[in-house]
Amino acid sequence: MSASSSKQPPYFALIGFILITFAAPAISAFIEMPGAWYAALQKPSWNPPAWLFGPVWTLLYMLMSVAAWLVWKRVGFSRPLVLYFVQLALNAAWTPVFFGAHALVPALIVIVAMWIAILATLLSFRRVNPAAGWLFVPYLAWVSFATVLNFTLWRLNPA
Repeated sequence: MSASSSKQPPYFALIGFILITFAAPAISAFIEMPGAWYAALQKPSWNPPAWLFGPVWTLLYMLMSVAAWLVWKRVGFSRPLVLYFVQLALNAAWTPVFFGAHALVPALIVIVAMWIAILATLLSFRRVNPAAGWLFVPYLAWVSFATVLNFTLWRLNPA
């Protein structure tokens, strides 16, 4: 259903996208937070400080939510939003694989799949609303960095 056919103001949908977007990864983050295992890993010199992750992900999740909402307003729940929820599920899956299972290679596989899903979502969103596509660029950039970091952590900490 798109905003034009809904009886609710479109801003209720934005709130819904924000809640869903933040809830999916937050559930796994509350279950599997970085701890002693992660602290003990050998890290590259360019590993970001721990305090940076919260603000970065907060900004990214807001941008993602607005992008999804813009697409929903234009075409309703359609293929671009299916892609959105696929990448969001992969985003939520990475934390328990990496921090919970301490599985660096499987986490790398998840994050590469997530990167592909993010790119597909970005391209799909861009066709519907160019601004929505641009709102996904920082997310793709951060996950590109996170993928390299995941790979580097695996190489520095072989099992």
